[in-house]
Amino acid sequence: MNKPNEIRVEPVADVPLLLALIRQMGVAQLLNQHFPTHGHWQGLSLGEVCEAWLTYMLSQADHRLNQVEEWADSLLYTLMTHFGPEVRSLDWQDDRLARVLKALSQDDNWQVFEAALNQQLIRVYQLPTRIVRLDSTSASGYWEITEDGLFQLGHSKDHRPDLPQFKVMLATLDPLGMPLAVEVVGGEKADDPLYWPIIQKYKSGF
Repeated sequence: MNKPNEIRVEPVADVPLLLALIRQMGVAQLLNQHFPTHGHWQGLSLGEVCEAWLTYMLSQADHRLNQVEEWADSLLYTLMTHFGPEVRSLDWQDDRLARVLKALSQDDNWQVFEAALNQQLIRVYQLPTRIVRLDSTSASGYWEITEDGLFQLGHSKDHRPDLPQFKVMLATLDPLGMPLAVEVVGGEKADDPLYWPIIQKYKSGF
């Protein structure tokens, strides 16, 4: 007697669209090019892992590492359609995602990747490049202050000078608001010296 076919229902929602858009942007290809992995790396490439991880963050509005594997397991057939039948939910285990973060933390490689991605997006989508907006912000929290750490006391825009903070300088393409370059620095830094470095970064992409 033939066994009945197994029926699996997956809540795909916006996942296929996000996966397709991220692939069209060339994110995985550029990540693999600028962040080579160790020879013992198995399964999906670093870039492919990031494709699905970015999709998870955008779809679920959640940046936690320890939730991605369970999400991937609930959409395994959908992910197989995109990445191929060799996909496993273990490709998004939190330990692996932590290794991805460590690989992406190489500042020099990231700046080259950032410029290459900007060039590709501007060329493919024919984006206007006449106006770029620069803006800085800070985020404070109950973090531990270390001598050379990112979290430091400084002028607080949140009116909490008692809390350590970090600063972010962002360059975005107007009017789309697409990020071109980002610089993250310690919370003790003043805003003024951050403008010229971020201008140099985004101009390298142009």
